[in-house]
Amino acid sequence: MASQGGQDPRLAKIASSIRVIPDFPKPGIMFQDITTLLLNPEAFKDTIDLFVERYREQNISVVAGVEARGFIFGPPIALAIGAKFVPMRNPQITGEVISEEYSLEYGTDTMEMHVGAVQPGDRALIVDDLIATGGTLCAAIKLIERVGAEVVECACAIELPELKGRDRLGDKPLFVLVSSDI
Repeated sequence: MASQGGQDPRLAKIASSIRVIPDFPKPGIMFQDITTLLLNPEAFKDTIDLFVERYREQNISVVAGVEARGFIFGPPIALAIGAKFVPMRNPQITGEVISEEYSLEYGTDTMEMHVGAVQPGDRALIVDDLIATGGTLCAAIKLIERVGAEVVECACAIELPELKGRDRLGDKPLFVLVSSDI
């Protein structure tokens, strides 16, 4: 792992706290496991703090966390910046939803959001643990924009730049804490 920018010493601590599991969930995938980051209270706090420092003054009204690991980072960020948290989930939500199918590096999936959770004019931050091919974030962007909200930025703890997910986001800004060099 290499930290983006390298100036903030917290980034090196975060990068060194992420375990890489080769060939999971299938051969050739280098799974970036944040469990070890979560087991390190100082690195986990630094991760949340860096996001909060970036978004505190950006008038974000919604933090949309992508299932499942966006559910870990999103709520503390939302609470700290005074925004509501909206889960972006795999199909299992009760009530009226809108959905978006998307491609992953190893298959396809569908994302859902409650109708009414995000309002026209909301300013949204989309949070996930990792960007690989960009399919998940693109689906989240489409859902947020479909209801008339503005996606201010996407934020991930980890980027796998060799999979070029950033390119799929078009003009949507992406903030990443660490970049995988494997």
